[in-house]
Amino acid sequence: MYPRTNYEMSEEDLNELLSACRPVPYILVGGFAPPSPQDNANAAWRRLGKKMGFDSETVQPIEGKGNRFFSAVPAENETQRTERLKREAEERKAAEIKKLEDEINERQVKLVLLKQERLEI
Repeated sequence: MYPRTNYEMSEEDLNELLSACRPVPYILVGGFAPPSPQDNANAAWRRLGKKMGFDSETVQPIEGKGNRFFSAVPAENETQRTERLKREAEERKAAEIKKLEDEINERQVKLVLLKQERLEI
């Protein structure tokens, strides 16, 4: 995981986020409701994340600063994503190898013990 980075959004970006959070009056037509204020806010954060280069799912406020300041994990570029996926695949493979080796060792010990029991009978 990448380290958190502090960001400052523009006043315009803040206004867009705040307006996205407002409830919108509507009339239910055809059984479909419009997106909720939460859905709109999440979409606004995704747009801002794409614009500023951070993962919108990782946003946290910064204590003691204004509401334009926040921290988030920077978004990956294609090279970083490829490297991360390769590293994660290698880690999964190594974990599977260790698991299988442990199972084999456990069964070999069990086999030796069973053979010894048979000889003692």
